[in-house]
Amino acid sequence: MNGVETLLSPVILFFLLGAVAAFVRSDLSIPEAIAKGMSLYLMAAIGLKGGKQVAEAGFSIEILVAAGVGLLLSLMLPLPAFALLRRLGGLNRTDAAACAAHYGSVSVVTFVTGVEVLTAAGMPPAGYMVAVLALMETPGIVVGLLLARQAGGSAVAGAQGSRLLHETFFNGSVMLLVGSFVIGLVAPKDALAQTLPFFDGLFRGVLCLFLLDMGLIAARRFRDARAMTWRVAGLALLLPIMNGLIGVTLATLAGLEPGSAAALGILAGSASYIAAPAVVRMALPEADPGLYLGMSLAVTFPFNIIFGISLFSLYAVWIAP
Repeated sequence: MNGVETLLSPVILFFLLGAVAAFVRSDLSIPEAIAKGMSLYLMAAIGLKGGKQVAEAGFSIEILVAAGVGLLLSLMLPLPAFALLRRLGGLNRTDAAACAAHYGSVSVVTFVTGVEVLTAAGMPPAGYMVAVLALMETPGIVVGLLLARQAGGSAVAGAQGSRLLHETFFNGSVMLLVGSFVIGLVAPKDALAQTLPFFDGLFRGVLCLFLLDMGLIAARRFRDARAMTWRVAGLALLLPIMNGLIGVTLATLAGLEPGSAAALGILAGSASYIAAPAVVRMALPEADPGLYLGMSLAVTFPFNIIFGISLFSLYAVWIAP
């Protein structure tokens, strides 16, 4: 894989276009309703195609291995993130735990972009990686909340606890991803073939426009992130590199082929800015959104889209047996 070719991919260039437009204060924008519709389309498409690929290939020990590695990463990655944010970032316990929850969870858009780039480079991940994505979205958030609760004032009980659990395990992105994956898995091949042209044919174009919008949002968030210090911004770059390289290494040691190992690294190196903020906002209202959204959306997300996907892909090829 050529890193320059990755940077010149249309999906990356559309993201950069949005970022440039935001920094020069252009009035370019995509209506929120359209952006949400594109997000729903992308999650449904990736879920359907992943379920279809698993149905065609059949279940194997490799699926269980990938799921186990993904679950382990999701549970463990918030711990070093929390320690680094406390020690090097100088954050209080609640803010550090809130940010750690974001780095224990995953970014669907980063994964979708990574799959597109990997596929174009001739190393497509296995379809079951969609299931690994869904599995990794919530455990890290729960670990982050447990870290915050040790402070004593953030425990959630009763009705609020029930709402929190519901929001964590049944949020919209998880439901759509898992549901679409199951539909692709169980739907008859002939019936599925009637819908796939819609999800295949428009996928790349919709992804380009969606990343244009994400470039606008990320750049504007970075421009307005007053709570971001240089040390915190540095950790927002260090954490995805560290987590992504660990993810690729563990996946390769577990026997996954380079495309799937790179995809697991992309997941491990990503940070949630959809599911995690929704849960943290409810469970830790005292946490600073300028920090956890500034880190995950304004710094880590652009880094991964522009550099991280290429880095983890090249590393997966380099260490492949």
